[in-house]
Order: sequence, then structure tokens, then C-alpha cells
Amino acid sequence: MRIGFDLDGVLADLHTPFVQMAVRLFPTLDARVVSTADIGASPPDETHEPPTEAPGPPPDVVLNREQLDAVWRALTNTTDFWEGLKEIEAGVIDRLAKLADARRWEVMFLTSRPASAGRTVQRQSQRWLERQGFPLPSVYVVHSSRGRIADALELDVVIDDRPENCLDIVLESKAGAVLVWRGPQASVPTSAKRLGIAVVGTVDECLDALVRAQESDVEGGLIDRLRRLFGLRTRSPSPLRR
Repeated sequence: MRIGFDLDGVLADLHTPFVQMAVRLFPTLDARVVSTADIGASPPDETHEPPTEAPGPPPDVVLNREQLDAVWRALTNTTDFWEGLKEIEAGVIDRLAKLADARRWEVMFLTSRPASAGRTVQRQSQRWLERQGFPLPSVYVVHSSRGRIADALELDVVIDDRPENCLDIVLESKAGAVLVWRGPQASVPTSAKRLGIAVVGTVDECLDALVRAQESDVEGGLIDRLRRLFGLRTRSPSPLRR
């Protein structure tokens, strides 16, 4: 099984340092109004045009584009910033590494992190994953559609925390998509299940599902078995990778 894992929002906690920096730069800002939706995987570019990877603030959030620019500049000016993040779920990367060895999974880590001072994004991410318990990680720094990437790498499943990335995956590749949604389940986009995107609350829950799907003796490919586990409609009868 070939699995792609997004980093920020799935395994790595970018939210906490983002909020801390925002409050440090703008002391009058109420940390409670900085939602996860403010945290893009890339900062605004040098022309200050809103990049596709970094969403703007929702209407009920006080951060404006200039403030977002300032927060991202401060973060990416920090030497080896990406090495200093914490795991969202303590021990889950070590568990993933052990499962990958035991079950012969090929795991690729996908990220669209911007460059920071210090080592390259790839090297920082590799060193971070190794410290969390995943030796010799394969890290791909990418800025194009996750669907096209999943197709090019022939991935079976991609785990991401962004609905738009999961949508790209199911529309532009044969891979299945698992959305890690840490907010209220009632707020999951309605298009997710309609398009066959599995939704989990934690990475641990996702790993449990991957193990069950691999062990299942139900007829069909891996993706169809995952869909059945989550009560989703299976795809057309055309054969899928097992």
C-alpha cells in the first residue's frame, strides 16, 4: 500500500506557533479569533498577491492580509522553523513508522511548506520526522494539485486536512482521500461524503481504518474497502489497484 501524508494540520502542529506569533506581533488581537482556517501552507508571495495555498481570513476573523503577511514573514525568518513544531497527536508518527514496517506500507510525506531561514524545507521536514520516530522519511515539497501528485506517485490513499486537497485527489487520481477534520463533525463540508471522501477526527483513527481495510477479506480493491468502512458509496466497477 502506497500512502501519502500531509504534514501541517495532519501530523505537525502549525496552528499553535502561528497564533503565538500573531498575538506577539499584534498584542491587541484576541487569540480566540485566530482560527485554523487562517493558517495556509504557504505565506503570501513577494508581490503580496493572495497565493492559492494560503486562504484569506474568514469574515468573523480580525486578521487582514497585511497581518497574515507579517506573521508569515516572521515565521519563515526563523532559522529552521519547521524543525521546531510539535506533533498534534503525541506518538502517532512513531506508530505510523512501526505500522509501515510491519505491514509493508510505502509512506510519502507531502507538503507545500514555504522556505524558511536555515536548512531546506525538505531537510527540516526529514529531520523533524526522524526525531518523532520515522527513520529515513521520503518528503516531497510540492506546490501543484495534490490530485496530480497522487496520480504521478501512484498513491493508493492520501491523508490531508484540507477539503479542497481531498477534492483534487478524488477527481484527478485513482487514490482514495481521507480528510482529517478536527473540528465539529457537523461542520464537515457536505461535498466530502457525496464525493466519497472519508472523514476521521484523528490520525490514530485513520491508521486503524487503514489496517482494517488491508486486513478485510471483502471483495474489491483497497479504496472500495476503505469506502465501505466509512459507509461511503464505492466507485464504478472498473478495477482499482489493490
